[in-house]
Amino acid sequence: MIPWILLLLLLVVYSIALPSIFKRAGISAVLGAIPLVNLLFLIKLLKRPWYYFILLFAPGVNILMLIILNVELGICFLQRSVTEQWKFGALPWYALMELALKKKDAKYIGPRDWQDKKKSRGREWGEAILFAVIAASVIRTFVFEAFTIPTPSMEGSMLVGDYLFVSKVSYGPKSPQTPISLPFVHNNMPASMAPSYVDWFSMPYFRLPGLGAVERYDPVVFNFPPGDTIIIDPVLSTFDYYQRRRLMGINQAKGVANFVENEDFYLKQADKELKQQFGLRQRPLDKREHYIKRCIGLPGDKLSIVDGEVFINDEAIETPSEVQFNYRYTLKKISFQSKMEEKLGLTKLDVAATQGKEGVAAFTLGEIEELKAMDITDTIYRLPHDNQKGSLDIFPNSALEPYSSWDIDNFGPVLLPAKGLNIPLSIQNIEMYERAITHFEGHELRVEGDKIFIDNEEVNSYTFNLNYYWMMGDNRHNSLDSRFWGFVPETHVVGKAVFTWFSKANENDQGPGNGGIRWDRMFRTVK
Repeated sequence: MIPWILLLLLLVVYSIALPSIFKRAGISAVLGAIPLVNLLFLIKLLKRPWYYFILLFAPGVNILMLIILNVELGICFLQRSVTEQWKFGALPWYALMELALKKKDAKYIGPRDWQDKKKSRGREWGEAILFAVIAASVIRTFVFEAFTIPTPSMEGSMLVGDYLFVSKVSYGPKSPQTPISLPFVHNNMPASMAPSYVDWFSMPYFRLPGLGAVERYDPVVFNFPPGDTIIIDPVLSTFDYYQRRRLMGINQAKGVANFVENEDFYLKQADKELKQQFGLRQRPLDKREHYIKRCIGLPGDKLSIVDGEVFINDEAIETPSEVQFNYRYTLKKISFQSKMEEKLGLTKLDVAATQGKEGVAAFTLGEIEELKAMDITDTIYRLPHDNQKGSLDIFPNSALEPYSSWDIDNFGPVLLPAKGLNIPLSIQNIEMYERAITHFEGHELRVEGDKIFIDNEEVNSYTFNLNYYWMMGDNRHNSLDSRFWGFVPETHVVGKAVFTWFSKANENDQGPGNGGIRWDRMFRTVK
C-alpha cells in the first residue's frame, strides 16, 4: 500500500503546489489544480514533446518520466545545484511544496536553452542512453520482445538457439506488476541470483486490448504457472519447485504409498531441507520464468489423450506436422545409424541413446514414414511411459483414481476452466482445480472430510473468474508442460511467437558439424 499512498500523495501535492508555480510561469493557476490537466500543462511549461504525457501512463516508464519532469521543473526556477536536483527527483513531495510556499521569490526562467551552447560529451551520451532506454522499454513492454529457445521441448518447430520476436499486441500487452526493475533484465541480476526488481512496489494485473484471442495451435509464451516459488539456485530456479519438493518427499518416505499417507509431513521436511541447502523465494507473476509451448486446449474444452493422440470434446484433432515422439528402433546394420542421422537431419538432441544396432530418438510422423521407406530398420515403435503411472508426476499429481493411471500419452479427460463456467465440486475433482481456485483466483480453500469450504463457506460448486489454456510442447516425450503441472491462466499469457530473427546452433547440443548460424531459419515465421 505504501507505493500507492506515495503516488496518491504526489498527485495531491501537484494540485496544491502547481497553481502557485504555474502563476509565476504565466499559466493560469486553475490549470495547476486540475489532476492530469496540470501534468499536461507542466509538460508544456517545460517545453517537452506532447507524447511525454502518454508515457506517464506506461507503468515503470512513468516513474522515470515523473522524476525527469520534477527535476526539470526545479531547473526552470534556478534550483540547479546537485542537492536541489536530487531533492526534486527523490523527494518531490517536499521539494514541490517548498518551491510553492517557501521559495516564492524563485522566478521562472524557463528550461535550459542548449541552442547556442555545446553539451558535454557525457551529457549527450547520457540523454541518448536515457531516451533509448525509455523507448526500448515501451516497445519491449507493450509491442514485442525478443526471446530465445533454451530447451528442446519445442524441437520439430522451434530449435534450441532460435531467437524469436514475441508479439505482445496479439493477445494484448500486460502492464508490468513490478514496474521498478533493471531495464532489459527479466528476474535476476546478471550472473547473480539477486532479484532485478523491487517487489514491494507492485501493481495489480491489467491487460490492454489485443488483436485477438489465443487460438488452438498458437505458439504461446507465458509465465511459468508453478514459478511463484523458486529454489535459489541458478539451475534449479528454472524448474518446477513443487515437483522437486514432491520428489524429495517421496524419496524421504521411501515410496509413494508411504508419502501419500502423511503428505503434509514429508512436504514440510522437503521444504526445510531446500531452505537449508539453497533457500526459497517468492516471485511475482510477471517475473516468473518464460515458457513457450503450443496451445492445444482452449477454455471450456474437454481434453483427453489416447496413445499420444489428442481428443477435444471426444473428437481427435489434427496433430501438427512438427510434433515428434520418442521411438525405439533396431537397425539392420550399425552403419545405418549415420545414414539415418544424415538423411533425417537428426542431432544429439534428437538421438537420446544408441547401443549397437539399437537406439532411441525423437521423430516426427513424417520422419517415421521416411525411415520406413529407407528400409534400414528391423523394428521401430513408440516408447511407452507406463512407469509414470502412480508416480505423482502427472497432473493433478494425485494418488486418487483415475489420476494415478494417467501418463503423458494416456491422459484425461480434463475439463478446462473457462470464465463464467460453473462446475460441481467433489473430493475427487478438487485435486484438479485446487490450484486454480487458490493460487490463480485468490480464494482460501480447505477440505474437511467430504466437505469443501471456499472462503470459510461450504460449497458444492464453483464459478471460475478466469480463462485457462492447455499448453504442450511439440517434442511430446521431452516437454515439461500442462501434462505435468496443469492449466495456464490467462493472466500468465505473455504473447505469441511470430518469427525467428536469428538462429545459432551449439555443437555441444547439436553434435559435430551442426554448430554455427542457421541461415535458413532466419526471418522465418513461427508456425
